[in-house]
Amino acid sequence: MNTQTLPAFRDPPAAVAAETGRLIFNVSPLSNKGLLSQQIRDALKALLRDTHGAQIVKLRAFVAGSGDMRRVPAIVSEVFTERKLDLPAVTTVEVGALPMEGAQVVIESVAVSKRLENPDGLAFYPARPVAELRPIAGALRATCFLSFLDDLATVKSAASAAFPGAALNFVQTQRLALERVNVCESVAKFGGSAEGAAVVHAPKIVMTGLQMAFRTTDADLRLAFERLGRALDPLGASAKDVFWVSGYTLTRPVQDKARLLEGEFFNGACGTLLLFEGLPSLDAGMAVDVIASGKE
Repeated sequence: MNTQTLPAFRDPPAAVAAETGRLIFNVSPLSNKGLLSQQIRDALKALLRDTHGAQIVKLRAFVAGSGDMRRVPAIVSEVFTERKLDLPAVTTVEVGALPMEGAQVVIESVAVSKRLENPDGLAFYPARPVAELRPIAGALRATCFLSFLDDLATVKSAASAAFPGAALNFVQTQRLALERVNVCESVAKFGGSAEGAAVVHAPKIVMTGLQMAFRTTDADLRLAFERLGRALDPLGASAKDVFWVSGYTLTRPVQDKARLLEGEFFNGACGTLLLFEGLPSLDAGMAVDVIASGKE
């Protein structure tokens, strides 16, 4: 009888630090081949190829369909460990749909290039209505969140004009949205003007993985924000250094609570807080990840 034990892969880190000036941003191509696990592996393979040897430090996966989204961090750990690469921080969120029939996952990556890419820093723009988008020079990546994929052609046209040369990503946030909301967030090289954006010139930034709040009481939500602060501490950052917050909620009342807590814990931070289809735990009512200015 074979009693060989399969290797236990490490969990992705709670947070990672990276050099601001060397960050590059990519989006995996959509695929409808195979089940979720194969699509995750194919997406990671494409990102590792497209980053040309740059160290990937953060992944954000949007999962659609009936597959188990908890497979994302497990497969990330397996793939990166097999390649002897440091593990990135990971965020995984369930969305209503992706703009390709049969596609179950799209993954965004942040990687550290071997050369200086952003000499003057970065500008992070919170989600703005598509009708209000204006061209942003030096855009690196834009993520557009749609209520209905019927609007995809219009949103794609607006995003292509507003973010020339950027890696673009489009997701439907919920299967059955109650209202029509089409917004896009983005990150760009800082070029001297960045109205409404969070601009970071710090030599390093610290990015966390997803922190979930289990159940939806004020105490539960507050605990999630406190845990984020503890994830930042070992890397030389704290809640007061947070300049970007991404919030993922499932209901409007929880969204309202999260918005108040965001202002309490991370006063002055920019970010995007939207309703999504699901989170990696059935008990979770909200999740959040943040980016903070780091020190040398």
